[in-house]
Amino acid sequence: MQIYTSRPLFPWDALEDSPSIRTVQEFLTAIPDEKLLAALNRARGKGRNDYPVHVLWRTLAVKIFLRHPTMESCLAELRRNADLRRVIGIESEDKVPNSWNMSRFMDTLGEEPFRGYVVEIYNTMIQRLGEEVPDLGENLAGDATGLKARRKEGEAAEEEKAEGLPQPKGGRKEYTDKEGKVTRVVEWFGFKLHLLVDVKHEVVLAYAITESTASDAETLPVVLEQAKRNLPQGRIKTLAYDKAADTNQVHELLSREGIKAVIENRSLWKEETERMLPGHDGTSNIVYDEAGTVYCYDRVSKPMVRHRMAYIGYEPSRETIKYRCPAKHEGWECPMSEICNAGKKYGKTVRVPREIDLRRFPAIPRATRKFERLYRGRTAVERVNARLKVFWGVDDGNIAGARRFVAEVGAVMVVHATVATLLAMAPRREGTLGKMRLSPIARALREKVFGQSAGIKHPETSATAGKEPSSTSGKEPSEKPVAVVT
Repeated sequence: MQIYTSRPLFPWDALEDSPSIRTVQEFLTAIPDEKLLAALNRARGKGRNDYPVHVLWRTLAVKIFLRHPTMESCLAELRRNADLRRVIGIESEDKVPNSWNMSRFMDTLGEEPFRGYVVEIYNTMIQRLGEEVPDLGENLAGDATGLKARRKEGEAAEEEKAEGLPQPKGGRKEYTDKEGKVTRVVEWFGFKLHLLVDVKHEVVLAYAITESTASDAETLPVVLEQAKRNLPQGRIKTLAYDKAADTNQVHELLSREGIKAVIENRSLWKEETERMLPGHDGTSNIVYDEAGTVYCYDRVSKPMVRHRMAYIGYEPSRETIKYRCPAKHEGWECPMSEICNAGKKYGKTVRVPREIDLRRFPAIPRATRKFERLYRGRTAVERVNARLKVFWGVDDGNIAGARRFVAEVGAVMVVHATVATLLAMAPRREGTLGKMRLSPIARALREKVFGQSAGIKHPETSATAGKEPSSTSGKEPSEKPVAVVT
């Protein structure tokens, strides 16, 4: 994979349609799956080992990474592609697993402690990125999307419920316009996938799988806690979400964590259009609307004119939002100026304590350009959702049962984190001669992923450029192939 220096750190549109064997080998090497494979081997014990667990796990990962629509198509490629078999660790064509072997493996992977190890792999990879990419996770956006799945019946379903796994159910989401009219309805049968995504880099920093009826606001604290553990302390600055997260509990949580909420507000006022600020009597000309926007009235003009007050900033020490006279701030004449400003150089100043209503008065007011810019960052979640569904088939609807579904989604998230790591590690073309160089972030990640003793040679000095790396066959799970970067 070769990337130009002008491209972003995570150029998702640069993913190869047909990755080379070398890229597949790097992909498998970058996954820190030693604990998972050791646990699977312990669970297998002295039973039959026709298909080693590292072969089954790597087959699942490669199926997702190479974007095979079905497991059968992946197994068919393994039967005819000897180089790919060797990278995975399959000795010969007759050692390629069958589809039923993979189905049983998915059931096992969806049980504890194995599904916990899959999440741990994902968290470890995001933590690596968070340590080396200084701005990863500063501005987050969240959303939930419906994923289709099929239900298991009978005793198997009861066992999954006893394990605490969510069960597939019918889901429904309504989209409304500004007047509150329903414009579109989306229905599905399956689960909900909740994501927190870095707005700039489009890397998923936390995820959760719930039943389709689960509330976004109830799940947000869970994924936010996971994101905090995956990032350096104090990294998260803002969080953008749609009105599904506009609850007092969510705003109180974000305020306690020192995270600025960029959340669209729900329309709850039925008849009122504005209210007086607390502490202001009927003679005051300062009001606010349902979104928390503060206005002043020009009472001299006939009819009266309402002006939006000038936002000056958020004062963390006072927990207040500061506004000033719009006429003085913007340099125009107002008939009420002499009455309101009373000779003040900067005009009338209003400080709104956020404790009045955290939902109504976020640290970044809604009627500001900064809020609008940060809220537009939510489109990053939509692109990530499309990538997960279109690229890696997380929404194919053919998976039956919660165990297999949780295992599949967990594997997809591991692939997502691994691809993000490969993109950040990729050498980049720069200079008039187009030489390939490793950025400081790429070098640091390679040391973390491959280790100092892996014999990695940088592309500008590698003597192995153009040669295929040696592949592995029949190794123990802890003996992972060493990638040679060219």
